[in-house]
Amino acid sequence: MNRILLAEDDQVMREYLTRALERNGYAVAAVDRGTAALPLIEAEQFDLLLTDIVMPEMDGIELAQRAAEIAPNMRVMFITGFAAVTLKAGRTMPNARVLSKPFHLRDLVMEVDRLFEVEAATGI
Repeated sequence: MNRILLAEDDQVMREYLTRALERNGYAVAAVDRGTAALPLIEAEQFDLLLTDIVMPEMDGIELAQRAAEIAPNMRVMFITGFAAVTLKAGRTMPNARVLSKPFHLRDLVMEVDRLFEVEAATGI
């Protein structure tokens, strides 16, 4: 079972995304900010960091950069409602996927599924 670490500061969105991913067979650990995610990344193994970009204390881009130092094989997917931030994320983490809000839950699950299917097909 693939493990996902979700960092999302909006409680309703965090719970909504967690339920959708768990219903589709993923194990999800959810935190409300990037600074809460780092200790988990250091202590546990995750297959995907799914993070909002705009969060208090530490934004998702900085979180992803630090996570890459700790767990270089972990995949990254950003979620954001800000187009300009999307462009910055793509330049900063070129291998990361970016999903723009608003999105339908099935779109999120499809993107996550696709990410893991590519991994399985290429043996990554």
